[in-house]
Amino acid sequence: MLIVLGVFFVLPFVAMVEFSTRDSQTWPLLVDWPALSERYPALAEGITNSLLQAALTALLMLVLLVPTAVWVRLRLPRLRRLVEFICLLPLTIPAIVLVVGLAPVYAWVTYFLGGSSLTLVFAYTVLVLPYAYRAIDAGLSAIDVKTLAEAARSLGAGWGTVMWRVVLPNIRSAVLSAAFLTVALVLGEFTIASLLNRTNLQVAINFLGKSSATMSVAVSLTSLLLAFVLLLLLSLLGGRRRTSKESS
Repeated sequence: MLIVLGVFFVLPFVAMVEFSTRDSQTWPLLVDWPALSERYPALAEGITNSLLQAALTALLMLVLLVPTAVWVRLRLPRLRRLVEFICLLPLTIPAIVLVVGLAPVYAWVTYFLGGSSLTLVFAYTVLVLPYAYRAIDAGLSAIDVKTLAEAARSLGAGWGTVMWRVVLPNIRSAVLSAAFLTVALVLGEFTIASLLNRTNLQVAINFLGKSSATMSVAVSLTSLLLAFVLLLLLSLLGGRRRTSKESS
């Protein structure tokens, strides 16, 4: 069974590598950013937009979610289930339904902020909440947040110091996990960007496939490998965290 599953997952990668190497200029062009930008400006724009969207989404998600999760554990424990339900809600709603709900909101966003693709950061922050919340909540469950916060406060530390120098160092692995999951999800998102007429990596790959199939497959393969590396790093961080707990 494992061999069958391995062949099932490996064969598409092998086919993508074989197809993308039929043109000897594809991969050299892909790593030559000035030439790539000149020949495929839409692809270069999509790559740039997706990287910026991933970074900004991860930042906004952490700024909103980490203090909220910590505050709920410290001051509002009865609301923990409600906050968890709200954060997990986007996981149960299909992307097409989310777009229908977000379309009127984005009409106002476009009016006030313009039609930049970076405005997708707000939608992506909602989209990644289920995965990021689970990662951060698991990190907070592994430590005694209340005791650490009360000890720091008794020594005269403010809430900013408690968050930055006490809580965050103890949930570093969880924060990195949430950030990696956010980046992987944003780099692979297509439906919301396409239906809201914004440009990101997957939308650019879709359009590129109509004119240059080999380059489209090469970029898709690179995107998949990047997501695989991020998830591998996530797995390694999780294994290191479990090992450190067992040794302690």
